Amino acid sequence: MTLERIKTMNNKYPRPQLKRNVFFSLNGTWLMNKEEIIVPSCRQEKKLHYEKHFNYEKTNDRVILHFSKVDQIAKVYLNNKYLGEHVGGYLPFEFEITDSVNIGDNKLEVDVVDELDKTYPYGKQTLNPSGMWYTPVTGIWGDVWYEEVPNRYIKNIKITPDLKGVDLDIEIDDLGTIENKHLRKEIENPILWTPSNPHLYKEIIKEDKDEVEIYYGLRTITIQKIDGINRVCLNDKPIIISGLLDQGYWKDTLFIPNCEDGYEKDILNVKELGYNLLRKHIKIEAEQFYYDCDRLGMLVMQDMVENGEYHYFRDTILPTIGVNLKDKVNKLDDRMNFFIEHSKQTLDHLHNHPSIIAYTIFNEGWGQFNADKLYDICKAKDSTRLYDATSGWFRQKKNDFDSLHIYFRNKHLSPKQRPMLLSECGGYIYAINNDEVKWGYGICKSKEELTNKIVEMYKTMVIPSIKDGLCGVIFTQISDVEGEVNGLYNFDRTELKVEKEKIKEINNVITNYLEGD
Repeated sequence: MTLERIKTMNNKYPRPQLKRNVFFSLNGTWLMNKEEIIVPSCRQEKKLHYEKHFNYEKTNDRVILHFSKVDQIAKVYLNNKYLGEHVGGYLPFEFEITDSVNIGDNKLEVDVVDELDKTYPYGKQTLNPSGMWYTPVTGIWGDVWYEEVPNRYIKNIKITPDLKGVDLDIEIDDLGTIENKHLRKEIENPILWTPSNPHLYKEIIKEDKDEVEIYYGLRTITIQKIDGINRVCLNDKPIIISGLLDQGYWKDTLFIPNCEDGYEKDILNVKELGYNLLRKHIKIEAEQFYYDCDRLGMLVMQDMVENGEYHYFRDTILPTIGVNLKDKVNKLDDRMNFFIEHSKQTLDHLHNHPSIIAYTIFNEGWGQFNADKLYDICKAKDSTRLYDATSGWFRQKKNDFDSLHIYFRNKHLSPKQRPMLLSECGGYIYAINNDEVKWGYGICKSKEELTNKIVEMYKTMVIPSIKDGLCGVIFTQISDVEGEVNGLYNFDRTELKVEKEKIKEINNVITNYLEGD
């Protein structure tokens, strides 16, 4: 990441919700292990010591220090005073530093340890990248910033829309005492949020001396019986999903987009191809990604970030030959408890984004335990979204979908009671550079061959199954990632590997199927 890009970031409030007029960015040049580096950036060292000096001038009552992403275990110190620890590399955290910050010069230090401890969510990271496993990421890879607030300030707002208005649950911090308020706002002549018209409302919320700006979109996502078939409905109207798997990796910069508007470019490129959903695969992005999806009209299926061991024979070979293992009611260990809490925190963190319509809890058996119980926990936490409790296989009793991963064949699908989601498929290889390591499912030698394979799959397996209850398809994937050369774009997103108009045409058939049926 360049200093010029850092300067641009430093002028933009770091989160899309609860925006205040003034904040202070700590992005830019830091010392890391006594060498100058740029924060945010992705590192690979297992142990890191960060140091940053900044000047502070008091203009309000309280000071809150924010970290957007630090992977994996972070201990934070200000002026040699220990502020606290955060574990896990994908969610934001904060400290109040009112009693620790000095007028004038301050020294902020962060000790980071990342041993890729699989007790904690780690996603696709591995110390030995190959195939569908990628380069690990350590350190401060999200924004660092602070803001001043009055003694009584708005700490959080939970925004829950429907088709007539919005419920606002406001959390207020009054010198450490937490209060909660509920507001209901009815909208006259509401404009509903859809991918084709992603209308967002903006509001200023005031509390005593504090005020913040929020936004929201009015939409619902439900399962309803339409002509005897259970369908996924957006705003009470049935929709068909045509999506792409999105790993959230970029060439050279890894977890961070390689240009300032990287998220926006991905979303607009996908929309140009006729897709209406991105499945964010086992990674939680910076909030800018979800905001861009909100404002540009891209549906999101968000995966929980898996922890625990992935066993290739059990989790890939056995289900490929048709073996469906049942998980057991386990006595919870530290890893399982952490996954449960991390999942609940993920739901809280992302609750306000109208683009998110569904979550994946477990993917292909990876770390899977008590899947039905996890479904209940997530549904109780946020009943406004749909949940794929067991994506791919090892299904249990509870799920909002019948979820399948099919890579090696095309076949007619036979949905039963639940909407069927083809949650992964395709993955065909087309390596522009023949020297690249190849990983995927079926090799193509040209743009034309890759396009024809995709179109044939959609015509043979997807479209004929919609009439019976297939609710959507998610193709693997938006771009190549390192040695996994099965994207529609190459790794740095400079070349589209398929014929645009043919892909757009077949996607339009899929997404408009119910309107023309």
